[in-house]
Amino acid sequence: MNPPVTVGRIVHYQSLGSPGGEYPSVPRAAIVTQVLSTVEVGLCVLNPEGMYFRPSCQYSDTPKAGCWNWPPRA
Repeated sequence: MNPPVTVGRIVHYQSLGSPGGEYPSVPRAAIVTQVLSTVEVGLCVLNPEGMYFRPSCQYSDTPKAGCWNWPPRA
């Protein structure tokens, strides 16, 4: 069971990667900036090169490019 999504939670955002495959799709840390529904949120994605704001992002149970998911438990 997943916790409820709320503003300020840390989640994973799966990057899109590049169409040609030069840059693979990888997980990035993200902070929830707004909750649009139980499966759609706004994110501030933290990249090594800087921040990226995603105003609307869908949830996925498994890592899927362009979606967010809960980080795995350690």
